[in-house]
Amino acid sequence: MGQAGRLKWSIGPDALPEWARWGAFVLVALLGLAIRLPQLGARPMHTDEAINAFIVGQSLAGKAFIYDPQDRHGPVLAALALPLARAQGARTFSDLTESELRLTTVLSGTVTILLFGAAVEMFGFVPCLIAALLFATAPLPVYYDRYFIHESVFGTATFGLILTGWRACIRRSTVQAMMAAACAALMLACKETTFLHFFALATAAFLFWRWDLRGKSISGLWRPRVVLIGVAVFVLLSVILFTWFGSNWKALAVLLQAFPNLLARAGGEGHQKPFWYFAQLLTGGRSGGLISVLALIGFVQSTRKRDATAFGLLAFYAFFIAVIYSLIPYKTPWLALNLWLPIALFAGRGIDSPWRLAAKYPAFRIPIRAVCIAVGAALAVLVAHDTQQRVFLHAADESNPYAYAHTSEDLLGLPAEIETLARQNGLAAPRIAVIAADPWPLPWYLRHYAEVGFWQPSQQPGTADFYITSTEAADELSDQLQDFRPDFFGLRPGVLIVLWSPAPK
Repeated sequence: MGQAGRLKWSIGPDALPEWARWGAFVLVALLGLAIRLPQLGARPMHTDEAINAFIVGQSLAGKAFIYDPQDRHGPVLAALALPLARAQGARTFSDLTESELRLTTVLSGTVTILLFGAAVEMFGFVPCLIAALLFATAPLPVYYDRYFIHESVFGTATFGLILTGWRACIRRSTVQAMMAAACAALMLACKETTFLHFFALATAAFLFWRWDLRGKSISGLWRPRVVLIGVAVFVLLSVILFTWFGSNWKALAVLLQAFPNLLARAGGEGHQKPFWYFAQLLTGGRSGGLISVLALIGFVQSTRKRDATAFGLLAFYAFFIAVIYSLIPYKTPWLALNLWLPIALFAGRGIDSPWRLAAKYPAFRIPIRAVCIAVGAALAVLVAHDTQQRVFLHAADESNPYAYAHTSEDLLGLPAEIETLARQNGLAAPRIAVIAADPWPLPWYLRHYAEVGFWQPSQQPGTADFYITSTEAADELSDQLQDFRPDFFGLRPGVLIVLWSPAPK
C-alpha cells in the first residue's frame, strides 16, 4: 500500500458487523424522521420559506427557474421539492401546503443522519452514533430541518463532499472523486456561501497534509485523470442545475455576479451581529452548554497532537469555518447549522475518548464510565427539553432565538378573516390589493384567492374589495380608504399590517 494508505480510517476498531452498524443508524434516522414530522405545518411560514414556496409554484406552472443572486439562492431546493410536491398531488401554487414543502428538508436532514453511518470508517462507530443521535434530536438541526430553506440541503451536500473527498484520497477512487464533485456542485447550486466552505476545506486539507501527515505523498488524489473527471462532473452538473436543465442559459452569466453580491451581503444588510453571536447561540438553552463542552473536549483531543485520523482534518475545517462565519458581520441563526457537523462529531468524541481511556486504567474504569453514562443521560434529558420548547411549544415566539424575524402567529387569522368578511358581504371572488414595500409572506397566505394584486406604497392600486397595507402606506391612501374599517395583524416582531374591509352601512 502507498503512502496514502497510511492514513487511519478511524480512531479505533469497531466490533460490530456492517449490517448491525447500518441497522443502528437506520434506527436513529427513523427516530430523527419521527421527531421532525409531527405538526409540520403548524408553524407560520417565514418570509424566506414563502419566497421559496413561490418559486416551486412557478415551477409547477411550467416556468423555468430564474436564478437571482441578489435576493435568492440556487435551484437545488426547488429541484428537490418539485417532484415531492407533485407526488403529493400539488399542481399549482395554491395547492401547496406547508407540510408538503417542508418534507423536502425533513428528508434531507434524515439523509444527513444516515451519512453518519457511512462516516464510521472515518471517525469511528461511537462518535458517529452519538453525532447521529444529536442530529436526530437536538433543537437546532430539528428546527431548521423543518424549515423550507436551503441550509439543511446544503449541510447534507457538505457532509457528502467531506466523506467522498476523503474516500477519493484514501481509495484513489475515480467513482468517489466523481461523487465528491457532484456534492460540490450541489453545494454551489444551493448557496453562494459554498465558496467559503471550499476555501475552509482546501485550507484545512493543506494544513492537515503538512502537519498531521508531515507532508506525506497523497499523489493518488492528484492524478490528472481523476482531477479532470471530477472537474467535468462539477461543471456539467452545475450547468444542468443553474440552467434549469437547459431551459435558461442566461443563468450562467448571472452566476458570475454571485461573488460580488456575496461580498456586499457579507457586510450585514441589516443582519449585522457581533463576533460571538454563533457561540452565544450554540451554547444557549439547557443543552447547549453541555454539548459545547463535550465538543471542546473532542476538539482538543484532535488538536493536542498530530492526529492522522479524519478528526485531524475536521479540526482544521471546524476552526476555519467557525472563524469565517464569526468574522462576517452578516449572521442569521440558521447559518449555525453549518457549524453543527463538526460540533456533533467532536461531542461524540468527547464522550467516546474518556470511555476508551478508562480501559487503560482498570482501577478507575467503573467510575470513569459511570460518569460517561451519567453525562449521556443528562444530555438526553436536556436535549429533549430544549427540542420540545424551541421546536414545538414556542416555534414562532420572539423569545425563541431560532425564530429570527419570524412571521407572527397572529397572521394566520388574516385569510380566515377575509373569508368571513367576504361571505358576509356576498363576495364570491373578492378583489384584494396589497400595498407594502415588503409584502412577504402575504403571497403565500393569499394564494387561494384568484384576484390579488401587489403594489408599492408609491403606486395607486385602483379599486378593490379589500386592501392590505403597511402602516406607512395606509397614510398615503387615507382618501381611498375612508369608507373602509381597519383590522390590525402582526406580520413580524415590531411590524404590523392593516386589513381594510368595507365599513358596515
